[in-house]
Amino acid sequence: MRSRRALVLLTFNEIEALPKLFDRIPLSAADDVFAVDGGSKDGTVDYLKSKGVRVVGQPRRGRGCAFQVALDATDAEVLCYYSPDGNEDPDDIPKLFETLEAGGFDLVVASRMCRGAHNEEDEGALKPRKWVNQAFTFLANVLWNRGPYVTDTINGFRAVRADALRRCACRVDGFVVEYLMSIRMMKLGLRVGEVPTYESPRLGGQSTAHSWPTGVEFTKQLIKEVLIGRRVA
Repeated sequence: MRSRRALVLLTFNEIEALPKLFDRIPLSAADDVFAVDGGSKDGTVDYLKSKGVRVVGQPRRGRGCAFQVALDATDAEVLCYYSPDGNEDPDDIPKLFETLEAGGFDLVVASRMCRGAHNEEDEGALKPRKWVNQAFTFLANVLWNRGPYVTDTINGFRAVRADALRRCACRVDGFVVEYLMSIRMMKLGLRVGEVPTYESPRLGGQSTAHSWPTGVEFTKQLIKEVLIGRRVA
């Protein structure tokens, strides 16, 4: 049975990529479509409003803050988080919703690491970002996962049940929110599924997830989660 769905567009200065992607976004796959914007100054908000998309502002910058704002902004049972910067394939949005509902999952991640998937670094001889992501994912699986191995605990392109996300109590503002969500789903024994996705280069703008500070943030959060054991707070 189909749940009430919300599609959340996570935006921050996306005016270069957004017009190239917008018509490909399957808005009809969701019952509620809105954007959570981190303070764009480049016309992103005006563009979205011209397309009839509701825009919700954030009180603070950060992915974690955006995830919580979205959760509070809808009464949908399932949310899909999508960043319209070119990295994420909009054709996967219906697949995420459908896999979560049909498979009885609490979280479904668009995996860049599983069979049939493509990571942006796959063509290179050196894949530092991919390897670091896989290392963090391995640790999460070894420490907490009691179900099938999850190949990508970090990608933010994902669909999640609202009640499960609330149980995870992911009260962080930064990029670590997706990793924390995956860990706490595992701790709670909730079901995590995946669909393979093709990660493409950005179509515009610059990523604000700088490797070194983001890695430090992930490491600190991982240590905190180890110290509190199987609790989520």
